[in-house]
Amino acid sequence: MESRKILVWFRNDLRLHDNEMLVEAISKSDSILPVYFFDPRHFEYEADEDTKERHNRFQFLAESVIALRESLKKLGGNLLIISGTPEDHIPALAEQYEIAEVYHHREVATEETTVSSNVEDLLWKLRINLKHFIGHTLYNKEDLPFPIKDIPDVFSQFKKKTERDAIVKDCFPAPEQINFVEAEQWGELPVCSGAFSSVPMGGEEEGIKHLQELFAAGSEIYNRSSKAHAAQHSFSSKLSPWLAVGSLSPRKVYWAVKEAEQKFGSNSHFTQLILGLLWRDFFRFMFKKHSVNYFRDIVEFTEVPKTEEYLLDLQHWKDGKTGNPIVDQHMTELNNTGFVTHAGRLLVATYLIYILKLNWVDGAEYFEQKLIDYSPASNWGNWAYVAGGGKDPRSKNAFDLDKQIKILDIEVQNL
Repeated sequence: MESRKILVWFRNDLRLHDNEMLVEAISKSDSILPVYFFDPRHFEYEADEDTKERHNRFQFLAESVIALRESLKKLGGNLLIISGTPEDHIPALAEQYEIAEVYHHREVATEETTVSSNVEDLLWKLRINLKHFIGHTLYNKEDLPFPIKDIPDVFSQFKKKTERDAIVKDCFPAPEQINFVEAEQWGELPVCSGAFSSVPMGGEEEGIKHLQELFAAGSEIYNRSSKAHAAQHSFSSKLSPWLAVGSLSPRKVYWAVKEAEQKFGSNSHFTQLILGLLWRDFFRFMFKKHSVNYFRDIVEFTEVPKTEEYLLDLQHWKDGKTGNPIVDQHMTELNNTGFVTHAGRLLVATYLIYILKLNWVDGAEYFEQKLIDYSPASNWGNWAYVAGGGKDPRSKNAFDLDKQIKILDIEVQNL
């Protein structure tokens, strides 16, 4: 009897824990072929050798991919690493290894969904199915109390209904045994020199370790603070880089919070962490519901003339040389590490849009280049939300411009 082989196409899901795609692939096959692609459309490093943010993001991603490879090796297998496009290689791999089916996690942003569609069409010609999984959100699509087309466009309504009527599922356990397809060559990482050691370590094990340290006894997460203090010094879990590449499951984070709540009671930091996970879900589901039209619904795309003065102001903002100490501090941190807290992101976005009067799209594009935890839905969703100025009176979670301007002033006075 011919053995059934499934190709498992890893994308932003670089983990063994809480990975339904992997669990099902193992159960529905005799052996699996795990594959990761360094797509040259996203990783053109040689042409950009001196760009810090490229190195930061690449280093973190590379560490995450290698960590996944090491985990699979411990189970007697490996991870096939290919520098090239999925469209060019998946059909050939399917034929070479006599693959019965290809599994992958569906994305929501236009570029990623286009890649999926292209691969699906190519596989269809070979009469091979591309099976889609959704594993990036706290709530599964099928567990929401409404179909995607009816998801509320106001965050507070989405939050209220999901928290009341939907459940967060338990995590899938990491597989303890896997049968692997045998490959002659497993491939190597593309080379990127000059990465920066200030970047947090990538990989599932490091992500889980960071999560455990976050909830360790005596950790900052248990400190209770006044509202005034919280407004100025927002707590940050710094889990987002691992969430972005999928080395940490949002459900694992959620259940860690719930476990801590049972032991110590709730506090504002726990609430903030869950809120952050809900915003991630909201923006992904909005992307799924509206595609890029979502941003046009929040804020108009207006072209601002790119005068010499405009370009100079934009460059000063990018370089952290605006003259506003708190803005410059956050932008310098972003440039050096690829990370800035959510509160910091709101402040620098406020400054760009409402003080400098620059186009929010330029800010979003710069963040896309820089962020180590870049995720299309969250990045563009947050920028559009700030640019919309909290126009939606129905949502208490709408962006509060006056509050942000006030914080900017307070921070400058306290420096």
